[in-house]
Amino acid sequence: MFRTPTRLRRLFAFGPRGWAWTARFLILVIPYASKRLAELRADAAAIPDPALREQALASIDGKAYHVQGGSILATFLRSQSARLYVDIVVPLETIYDYLDNLCDRLDGVPGDAYATLHEALLDAVDPSRPLGDYYRNGPKGDDGGYLLRLVQESRRGLTCLPAFDAVSDRLVEVAAFYAELQSFKHLPLQEREAVCRAWYERNATRFPGMYWWEFAAACGSSLPVFAMLYAASGHKPRAADVGAMFHAYFPYVSAVHILLDYFIDQAEDREHSELNFVAAYPTPSEAVQRMQALIARADERARSLPDGEHHSFLLNAMCLFYLTHPKVFEQHLDAESIALLSALDR
Repeated sequence: MFRTPTRLRRLFAFGPRGWAWTARFLILVIPYASKRLAELRADAAAIPDPALREQALASIDGKAYHVQGGSILATFLRSQSARLYVDIVVPLETIYDYLDNLCDRLDGVPGDAYATLHEALLDAVDPSRPLGDYYRNGPKGDDGGYLLRLVQESRRGLTCLPAFDAVSDRLVEVAAFYAELQSFKHLPLQEREAVCRAWYERNATRFPGMYWWEFAAACGSSLPVFAMLYAASGHKPRAADVGAMFHAYFPYVSAVHILLDYFIDQAEDREHSELNFVAAYPTPSEAVQRMQALIARADERARSLPDGEHHSFLLNAMCLFYLTHPKVFEQHLDAESIALLSALDR
């Protein structure tokens, strides 16, 4: 994977401190996250309905790296705080992945169900909300209380965070953006773009200078939620610091996250005629240029934060993960991936 000088240079650029962080992440954080995820997998395996059970298991088996990557900021927390952080990330990311599978892979899910299913995510990040009946519009079937338990486990963890109140409004806001996206992106092809354009226009004053699909990509990431959890894991942060972290992750780090995910899935999405935000750019060269600009802006914002090295480490690790993925080489996207990595040197 690291057969080019650009990739090797990026790895070495972490330096001794970055190598130590990488070791801590690999040796301590990932095994603990994997252990907690295995516990949830046992719960998923007990779901009575076979279709729901299949999607719950697939969301864990096929997307374990989402939980592992989502836990990366635990690398910079003390042991007890790190465990609590992971204890929240694991069920919360599992909600994202399970709902994504239900909406994308389960046949016969009615359009009305997308919004009501994602009420589970809103409930998971807001312990003040009354718990809902998430399957009331479909899909039919008994999950044995699986989704509700994920919600409750997330909420229990949130209430243990030392500074949860300082970030609670931001958590609700970014989760609501994600839930809206899931309702819009599953609309019929002829309606989807117009709805998403209008959605961005309503938010363009706050998040200017983006294409509608870049804003949609930003809304599709769980990383802003996890950044807020990190901010709440220590002493109460200043409101200005919470705001700065939110606006670094949303829309910049989050847009990079999802665009990179779409970047490596281009061939797969073409094959299945699925929406791909990278393919929405007018030309491949503009896609690279725009993504370079977003990566550079995300890194600039990340570095300006308190503990900026930690957030830049997350961004660098994420870019390396996606841009050295086997799919890059299978699709002959090597030159483009090197160009995107070079944006981190700006």
